[in-house]
Amino acid sequence: MEDPLTTQTESWGELNSRIITCEACPRLVAYRQEIARTKRRAFRDWEYWGRPVPGFGDRNAQLLIVGLAPGAHGANRTGRMFTGDSSGDTLIAALYRAGFANQPTSRHRDDGLELRNVFITAVVRCAPPKNRPTRQEQINCRGYLARELDLLSPLRVVLALGHIAFEGYLSLLRERGVDVPRLSFRHGARYEFDPPLPTLIVSYHPSRQNTQTGRLTQAMLDDVFEQIRKLLG
Repeated sequence: MEDPLTTQTESWGELNSRIITCEACPRLVAYRQEIARTKRRAFRDWEYWGRPVPGFGDRNAQLLIVGLAPGAHGANRTGRMFTGDSSGDTLIAALYRAGFANQPTSRHRDDGLELRNVFITAVVRCAPPKNRPTRQEQINCRGYLARELDLLSPLRVVLALGHIAFEGYLSLLRERGVDVPRLSFRHGARYEFDPPLPTLIVSYHPSRQNTQTGRLTQAMLDDVFEQIRKLLG
């Protein structure tokens, strides 16, 4: 999918340009464009982003948060990860309580949100049908996450939100020759790797399904960020 000689030297701007113009997955291209065309009634006056979504946040961050993919009417509408839907409401409010964000809401790209010492991304950059990207679609996107990891040189902690993000990050490490043992997905789990690899923290995804059923509570998410704050000192 990508030329290693190019990606080793590209800047943030060049990387984001590649992400935004990517059409590697025909199924995802068709779906995100169809959602942007038909819209949800509540957002009929919006001009949907309808393209792959790059990561955002502090480019000198020590914490990287990895989610699943843009929400169909969230980031696919607003053009910013975890922005404009309930998952974003939950995550950004938790980041605000933990001191990683200047405000507790994330509604649109120009809402004044600033992240402190954290960068947010995802393993897949286009909204997938039923939030289920195929294995090949995840592989097609993996190079973008790999390059973000390279550019985030001060990185000390990776927080994986949900099982797909967890497995996607571990697959990337294995592709890079890291001897990754069999690890279980468990909320609040902490996994250490040999330096200079960052510590991996695991959380349930802050989806509406998880928060409304009580599988993920505010206190549980706050505990995760308290653990991260201690790791970062």
